[in-house]
Amino acid sequence: MILYEYPFNERVRTYLRLEHLFLNLSDLTTREPALDHHFALTTIFEVMDVAARADLKSDVLKDLEKQKQTLNSYRGNPAIAESVLDKVIVQIEQCFSGLNAQPGKAGQSLQENDWLMSIRSRVGIPGGTCEFDLPAYFAWQHRDVASRQADLARWSETLSPLAESIHLLLKLLRDSGAPQKVIAIGGQFQQNLPQGRTFQLLRLSLDPRLGLIPEISGNRLMVSIRMMRHESDDRLHTVTEDGAFEVTLCS
Repeated sequence: MILYEYPFNERVRTYLRLEHLFLNLSDLTTREPALDHHFALTTIFEVMDVAARADLKSDVLKDLEKQKQTLNSYRGNPAIAESVLDKVIVQIEQCFSGLNAQPGKAGQSLQENDWLMSIRSRVGIPGGTCEFDLPAYFAWQHRDVASRQADLARWSETLSPLAESIHLLLKLLRDSGAPQKVIAIGGQFQQNLPQGRTFQLLRLSLDPRLGLIPEISGNRLMVSIRMMRHESDDRLHTVTEDGAFEVTLCS
């Protein structure tokens, strides 16, 4: 199944972008080629760009505290396993403490590294990291694999508190929804959202054998999904046949 996710607000949109970057960074860092390590470094710079928003850290801390309060309200509920609840709350407290103890924005300490910032200033220029522009960076790419991986791990460590917090918040958000099977009649699906609840994320699972691509739009009142197909002319075309898929609304 192919899983698509659609955020209903800008905060969750930012969280998903950061999660995407952190997963890429984790994958690229474990590889050995210098080219992969180049893209790992550019991913670190992308995380810094996304995390530069002034209120991001505050938003994450508030969401962690809100989740902790919500989970604490479940204490005494016979349907809830206290041991599992305690374990999750400890995870939240650890993420909160780690992120709160970090001074400034994510990656702020990296901004004080002139060598890294010289690379960052050239990354956005087409071909800007050639050896004649950045000979020191070219030499770093020729170091042994273990040395480059150690450097990447050291630089990535400054982003770890934010990464762990984002991963935990998104896991808790995704776990809040219950999947339901639906059908896009004639390639179209619309659903009015229940009033009194604020949904933050839509998850859509689709069988890749159908060859369908969902175009999702939504707000606090309604969600609309239109099924498309990528044809041989390299264009997306609206489909008219029925298509079954699974949708999960997370709040």
